[in-house]
Amino acid sequence: MSGTAILPGTAHGPIIATTEPLSFWGGIDPASATVIDTHHPLHGRCLTAAILLMPGTRGSCTGSGVLLDMALQGRAPAALVFSEAEDVATLGALIAGLMFDRPLPVLRLDRQDFAALAREPAARITEDAILAGDLHLPLAPLPETALALTEADRAMLDGAGGPAVRQAMQILVRMAAAQGAARFTSVTQAHIDGCIYASPANLTFAEAMSGLGARVCIPTTMNAISVDHRNWRAQGVPALFGGPAQRLADAYVRMGCQPSFTCAPYLLDSAPALDEQIGWSESNAVIYANSVLGARTAKHPDFLDLCIALTGRAPLTGPYLDEHRTARRIIDIDLPPHADDALWPLLGWLAGSLSPDHIPLLRGLAGAAPAPDDLKALCAAFGTTSAAPMLHVEGVTPEAHRLAPDADRRTVARADLAAAWHALNAGPDAVDLIAIGSPHASLTECRALATALANRRPVIPVIVTAGRAVIAAAEADGTLGRLTQTGVQVIPDLCWCSISEPVFPPGTQAVMTNSGKYAHYGPGLSGRPLRFGSMADCAAAALTGRARPLPHWLKD
Repeated sequence: MSGTAILPGTAHGPIIATTEPLSFWGGIDPASATVIDTHHPLHGRCLTAAILLMPGTRGSCTGSGVLLDMALQGRAPAALVFSEAEDVATLGALIAGLMFDRPLPVLRLDRQDFAALAREPAARITEDAILAGDLHLPLAPLPETALALTEADRAMLDGAGGPAVRQAMQILVRMAAAQGAARFTSVTQAHIDGCIYASPANLTFAEAMSGLGARVCIPTTMNAISVDHRNWRAQGVPALFGGPAQRLADAYVRMGCQPSFTCAPYLLDSAPALDEQIGWSESNAVIYANSVLGARTAKHPDFLDLCIALTGRAPLTGPYLDEHRTARRIIDIDLPPHADDALWPLLGWLAGSLSPDHIPLLRGLAGAAPAPDDLKALCAAFGTTSAAPMLHVEGVTPEAHRLAPDADRRTVARADLAAAWHALNAGPDAVDLIAIGSPHASLTECRALATALANRRPVIPVIVTAGRAVIAAAEADGTLGRLTQTGVQVIPDLCWCSISEPVFPPGTQAVMTNSGKYAHYGPGLSGRPLRFGSMADCAAAALTGRARPLPHWLKD
């Protein structure tokens, strides 16, 4: 047996190994290369100059930008070794070498060799082998795959569309090889996740491509950015952060992207239809598009999203193909009676934990008749703990019939849901900030919060993040006025996963949210403990400053 050099190179260093995937964004602080995901076994470890072994990555598409920044600042691991197919960190390493001359080897081993290498304290990597103690693991280059390019593909690769398109096609060809794709497919629209100022590397890449004359060729929306584009100065955001964050957003707008600035593009009028092939990035958006809308997109890493938008082409692999949309794990759910909307983030977080690398089919939920907001919460939380690009819900989602005949089974009982609730509720009972809108709040969620508050003024700050289109609709129907009259802040453009001080109140000691995604990432991103609950629980906490205990429907 031999391993595969996805990105060949040389390296040496101590081995840091884990059997649990990690999201580079939200899981690693790029400024220190330290793992900040409080739920991960490597929490607190610095990864600089280590040979990092893990099965793959999970979570956010923004991880490619985090790894690129670590490489540009000299804080990256010496090499990455995976046991599964992986795209996000691989693309960050590819960009580092191809565009910025900072090569970083990326290797893939079978599970047996991966486990053997993980037991060693250190290793040396050459162009054709990994050497560690008595281990000598040969490395082979990526198999030669005849990538069938159309005449238009070749023209772009030869520079007919200009230097930015040529660079984009070079990146796409390399990623297609790593993914084993035989050809490209055309996509109708794109969604950019790389516009979040997760690190200076995101700006470096965007301005480099803009400087080459990049211009998108298909309708392209933009994810939430890192500041309120119009108001960040008035909000007191330091210019050292607000300036680059705005420049990053403006670079993508110059390249022809729509300033939608939302992490929930499925709430826009341009949401894709069943079987429509699209090129989206942002993990929750990808999972929702595939699962709930039945559109087709891979979980494209940051930077590849722009390459797809510039060319209208994506590698034909993964969930673009029927065989990669099949559930290989059944999760039977013992649905608690009288559950509230906190059920759906808990289920998503648990389902991802039970199916970290397989598309699951969730059974037992049709009777609960989940609404779009429930499915939004389910998909977002699922993306924090699973690398899978979609899930199915029997009797609910359009492709739940796609089930492998040999699918294995797991179960979720009430005790499992209670354990998940406790895992996401490590914070104290006293909270002093309510966070709504991760992903961006819908109009229905804004209305639900306004109804729950019933014109009563919260005793602690309540901040809702939402897209511009939703805020405009909330203003039109009076919901925005109902919220702002009680003191609730509704902020456009940025979301909780990119919010920073002073928009995030600096004196906050503990936060409460209705988002499973933010309950997972929030402790590492904000440095504060989190409490989690339903929308009604959040409204009650806003009025009292205290979080409720375990909900009644999770008690024995």
